[in-house]
Order: sequence, then structure tokens, then C-alpha cells
Amino acid sequence: MITGVHAQEPVKDLTGASLEDLMNIEITSVSKKEEKLFQATAAVYVITQEEIVRSGLNSIPDLLRLVPGLDVARIDGTKWAVSSRGFNNRFANKLLVLIDGRSVYTPETAGVYWEAQDVLLEDVERIEVIRGPGGTLWGANAVNGVINIITKHTRETQGGLVTAGAGSEERGFGSVRYGGKLSDQANYRVYGKYFSRRGLINAAGVNANDGQQAFRSGGRVDWDPTERDSVTLQGELFQSNLRETGTNISPATPLAPFTNKEGFFSGGHVLGRWTRTLSKDSEIELQAYYDRTNRDVFDLHQIIHTFDLDFHNHFKMGQRHDFIWGLGYRVISDWTNTTSSNAVQYNPKEETIQLWSVFAQDEFTLVKDKLRLTLGTKLEHDDYSALEVQPTVRLLWTPSNQQTIWGAVSRAVKTPSRRDRSIRVNAAAVPTAGGLVGIISPGGNANTRSEELLAFELGYRVQPARRVTLDIATFYNSYDRLQTSEPGVPFLEIDPLPAHLVIPRHFANLMRGETYGLEASANWNATHFWRLTGSYSFLRMHLHRYAESRDLAAEKPEGQNPRHQFQVHSLLALPRNFQLDASLYQVSSRPADLIPRHTRLDARLGWQPRDNLEFSFALQNLADNEHPEFSGIGVRTSQPERAAYGKLTWRF
Repeated sequence: MITGVHAQEPVKDLTGASLEDLMNIEITSVSKKEEKLFQATAAVYVITQEEIVRSGLNSIPDLLRLVPGLDVARIDGTKWAVSSRGFNNRFANKLLVLIDGRSVYTPETAGVYWEAQDVLLEDVERIEVIRGPGGTLWGANAVNGVINIITKHTRETQGGLVTAGAGSEERGFGSVRYGGKLSDQANYRVYGKYFSRRGLINAAGVNANDGQQAFRSGGRVDWDPTERDSVTLQGELFQSNLRETGTNISPATPLAPFTNKEGFFSGGHVLGRWTRTLSKDSEIELQAYYDRTNRDVFDLHQIIHTFDLDFHNHFKMGQRHDFIWGLGYRVISDWTNTTSSNAVQYNPKEETIQLWSVFAQDEFTLVKDKLRLTLGTKLEHDDYSALEVQPTVRLLWTPSNQQTIWGAVSRAVKTPSRRDRSIRVNAAAVPTAGGLVGIISPGGNANTRSEELLAFELGYRVQPARRVTLDIATFYNSYDRLQTSEPGVPFLEIDPLPAHLVIPRHFANLMRGETYGLEASANWNATHFWRLTGSYSFLRMHLHRYAESRDLAAEKPEGQNPRHQFQVHSLLALPRNFQLDASLYQVSSRPADLIPRHTRLDARLGWQPRDNLEFSFALQNLADNEHPEFSGIGVRTSQPERAAYGKLTWRF
């Protein structure tokens, strides 16, 4: 029987949080167990619920702008490019993204369709972002980083929540959530969320008609049947309609002008997790999820089924060893309605792949509370690649309670995806000497191999004064077998008519490279009511084609990622429960795509007349009304402009 509930606690004021509290936030993504942020042996940043509220940002990709060293760029009204430490593009394939432990990358490209990913932001507990390799625990594609979005336990979302808002770009949005008790040991919540987002503008200043409407609903139950067991069951359904102007072409109408078309996403997932405490120093966890995605864009209909099973065991051996090991299995079934007239094609039309993995990691205390050594590796095998080994060595030195120094050497891989092996993209039409239309068609290669990374990292965290913290991370990454697109032999094609000349390009692994850089962030509690945070990041890339490569554009990514990024945030608590927050972002140019440096300025005013009621008003892109942020792949790029919205949040 459902029992009564009480109103939730309002969001705490971030300006009042001590820096010690922020440094001691418990995170789980670095070692798959709870540990303090200040003592993590990786470059980690945590976006808290308070920062989500105070930022005034409404989408997951936009929120990731807060992370030092993360490159986030808007492509059009629905799409983003997000990456860490280089190699950014729409389908950035070296960054693993999870929501509550469920991977949301698409096996088709090993990237993320950000337009299909969303959560009820009020239910997010924190977003943990690791910059640098995480393959030892998380596997292939966690090459340059891991993003783990963690939602709240249902006991923290008791009562009701209603949000509603509208603005110039966010034309209308709202959500409803209710949480309660099923018994003394079980809590639940159910929710629904909707938004209608206006398109951005094109280079001529006209609406690009690339907006989006989306609805999702779901629920979660957390149950503690015994003192030693906890069970989580959660699921969600979503549907999204968007518009875009595609720039790929159909071989049947190669000279047709680009048109604006509707795209469609739908799907859902169900996830179950069981955790048992075996003793005070040992626990096991078993997680399984099923995910179905239905996508219809580029005139290509695709359905992907994913089943994933993961087990791990964490225990301590004596006073010095903290050990974790685990097993994983995943099966992915991918179906498309590919025809010869599609702009994007797959051969074969459908495919099923399996992935097996095992990992182990030991944290060895060399000097209690001072020096810790971590050794670990992951073995992974799927139907596309040979057995991959991803080891790491990490060392943590804590000379005092206010200082942490860490270093790491790791190997990670980006394994081939279906795109790498079996895609064909009809990218452009060109005239040929024979009078036929030539179609430039990049495509997959069955011999594609894994890309490799050997990473060296060094970091330092310090609290030099009671009100100040500083976090610095440096890295040097050495890559091998990076992907290139090599020219093939042209051939005549008559299906579909009219006859045309195909100018193929095939993926190969004929490039190596190095990247290095620095990421620094600082927090300063200037007063008990005013907090300042800021960060700076530097990135340099050097790519080198092998002698046998004929891909003249292979080294272009050197100039597609900003070399410098800077941001500063001011959070001010005013009398009578008002809040005034401002954020300044500056991103240097992307010379390879002729995208100049841009500056973004956001501001937010919030007011809580009662503990359970909040009004807020946000302004975005105040510094520059029109600026491109990225050059899209397969779609026409549009530009963000100045925007404003108002929002109401009511808890009961």
C-alpha cells in the first residue's frame, strides 16, 4: 500500500557550500566504487545539481560546457559535437557516455546522438566527467574520457515536482514528477518531460527550420528487501521529432537541391541492478539492461536492439589491497532498410555482434594515507576486433590533507564500429570528364582495425587557502592506427538510374599522432554569499600520415579543435532569496573549418519566494548574437543567437 509522502528539500544554495564539501564529493566513475573526488587518480570534474540549476542551461550537452577541457559545440538546432582532448566531431567516437551505468553510444558509429539523449535535469544527482582514458574499467571507446550521468535515489525525490517555462528558443517546456513510498523498504518515482525547441539561424540570418519536439516518460523503483540487498529497477520511453537540412545525396537524384526534412527518434530501455553486501569490506553487483532505438533520418530507417549484462565484485584483502574485478557481455542487433537510392547505406542490411570482457584492478596502499598504487587491466573481444588489452598504472601521493599529486600511464583502444566496416555515404556530386555525374562515396572497410592510445597523465590538486582550491591536469597522448579515408578506383554504377560514376574512398588505419595539453580549474569563495569558479584549457594536436596514405585531408582535425578555452562563473546570493548568476565562455578559433573565436555570455536571475517555489529568468549568448560553433557532417550548419526564457519550479 502506498503511504504518504512529504515535500522535498529545496535545492541548496551553492554559494553556501564549503570547499571541503565540494572536494569530498563521493564519485564512482574512476574506480567503480565510492571515493572522494580530491583523492581520485584521474582528471575528474563533477557537475552538481546546484550547478545545473544555477547555470540556467537546459540540455545535457550545454551543461557539459561547464567542464574544463571538454569541447562542446552546437552544430544546428538539434545536434552537438562533444569530445575530450581532441578529435571532436558530430560522431566523436573516443568518448564514452553513460546514464546510470547504461551506455548510450550508438554501435553504428561509436558516437552519441545527443539529440536523442535527455533526462529530467531536476532528478540528476551529479554528472561525473573523466578526462583521459578509462578503458581499464569501462572498455573500448573510453579513450579520451567518460561521462557518467547519475540520477538521484528515489528516497531523495519524494513528493511532487512541476516545472514549466517558455522563451525565444525554448518555445515551451515542462515536466511533472511524483515520488512516494511503496513500503518502508521501497520508494518510487514516475515522471514525464516535454520540450519544443525552435531552430537556429543560417548564415543569412534566417530561421534554419532545424528545431525539435520531444517527449519522454519513465519511472524508477529502489527496494531494500534485506539489510544486505538493494535492488533498482528503472525504465523509460521517448519520442522525438526534429528537422534538419541534410547535405548527403541520393544516387537516384544526385543534382537535386538540399531539402529540409523531418527526422524521427523513438525508443526506450529497462534496467535492473542488484547489489549485495557480503561483509563490511566486500560487495557484489549485477546489472542488466535492454535498450531499443528506432531512428529515421537521412531517409534511412534503423532499429537497434542492445542487451547488456555486467557483474563486478569489490572487496578488500588485508589492510593494503582494495580489489575489484568483473565480467561483461553485450549483444547488439542492428537493422536498416538500406536501398541503393539511400544517401547513407549499409551492407549487410542487418547485423548482430557480441562483445565479451573481463577486468581486474587492485589499489595497493604503499604508505597509509599517503601513497597508493593502482594496477589494472581489461580484456575485451568482439566480432569486429581481436582480443584487446587495456592496462593502466596509477600512483597517488597525498603529502598533506590539502594536497594531492597523481600520475597515470594507460593504454586504450577505439574498436571498429559498423560504420567503419560497412557504411557507404554518398557525400557529394561532381562533374566528370566523361559527362557522367560523379558521386564521392566514403565507405567502410572490412579490414579496419582498432585505433590505439598510450596516455601519460599528471595532476595536482591543492587547497592553498581556506576559501580557494586549484585543480591542474596535464597529459601527453600518443595515438597509432588512426583512421584515414583513402581514395579507391572509380567505377560505373547503374543501380539506381541514371548511370553515374562512383568515386569511392575507403577507411584505413594509416595515421599516427600526438596530443598534449593542460586543464586547470579554480574555486574561490570570495564571501559567504559570492562564489567564483573558472577554468582554462590548452590543447595541441600533431597528426602524421603514414607514407602509404593518400588522404590529403587526414590531418585536418589538427585545426578543428580549439587550442584555448576559458570560462568564469559568478554565483551571487542576494537578499530576499534572490540569486544572480553569470557565466562567460571564450573558445578559440577552429581554423580548419574557418570558424572564428567566439565569446558566450549567459546570465540568470532566480527568486525563491517560498522554499518550494522558484522563478527564474535566463539570458544566453548576450555577447554575440550570431556565431557558428562547428561544421557539421551530413547536415547544414546553423548558428546560435541571443535567447531568453522564463521558468517556474514548484515542489509539493
